[in-house]
Amino acid sequence: MSDAQTTRLESKAIARWVRITPRKMRLVASLVRGKKVSDAVDALTYSLKRASTPVEKTVRSALANMMQRDEAARLDPADVYIHEIRVDEGPTQKRWRPRAMGRAFRIMKRTSHLTVVLSANVTIAEPKIKTVKAPKAKKTTVTAE
Repeated sequence: MSDAQTTRLESKAIARWVRITPRKMRLVASLVRGKKVSDAVDALTYSLKRASTPVEKTVRSALANMMQRDEAARLDPADVYIHEIRVDEGPTQKRWRPRAMGRAFRIMKRTSHLTVVLSANVTIAEPKIKTVKAPKAKKTTVTAE
């Protein structure tokens, strides 16, 4: 019988309406997908892509969310990894640019929704319950007088 149980802790952070196109943000998200958080933050800090800043902030926010939980008190931040990172398309702002001969071209200002899910495997030791046997009662004999 095992006296320890392994559970998976998860935490989530969402950045919505980020004013970077989803295509460009997905390039940065694919750099850190599945990595440990410490390695991911290092890679994002030194990345030259503009999308690395909101991705790094969201990863740090998800880590802070995980550390606030009671179960995470014994958790080492080096054991946390990026379980899922997803970039979805947000609403698009449409603008018009004047062109030659009275025409107008549409400019699409795209936004992104970024979701980061962190995970860590935690081993929780169950307390050992010691069973104590009750002492046997002595037999008493009753004599009739």
